[in-house]
Amino acid sequence: MKKFAIAAATAAALTMTLGNVAFAQQSTQAPMMLAAGEVTKAKEATSDTWITTKVKADLVTEKGIPGTDIKVETNKGVVSLSSDVAVSESQKDMAVAIAKKIKGVQAVSADGLKTN
Repeated sequence: MKKFAIAAATAAALTMTLGNVAFAQQSTQAPMMLAAGEVTKAKEATSDTWITTKVKADLVTEKGIPGTDIKVETNKGVVSLSSDVAVSESQKDMAVAIAKKIKGVQAVSADGLKTN
């Protein structure tokens, strides 16, 4: 089950990435020059998307955590965890620890996780 969830999350991330690459290759227009700031924003967005996907996949495959009920958002490497379903303090701590292990994560906020 864990391998299937990781494979599914990876496939979804690759599909989004490959779809954008295929679209870019079909364009007949000359390449557009981007300002350095735009390139940085693109790299951050890709990195944030990858972090979100990886954190979510790891939460879903971890036993003892309601990973499907935890929402994951990433902005400039800062991961925010939230949920409408109450979790225990140990589940909250475990979710934060999982997110912190992911490469590229700068900080983790679990203020949005309801505890019981």
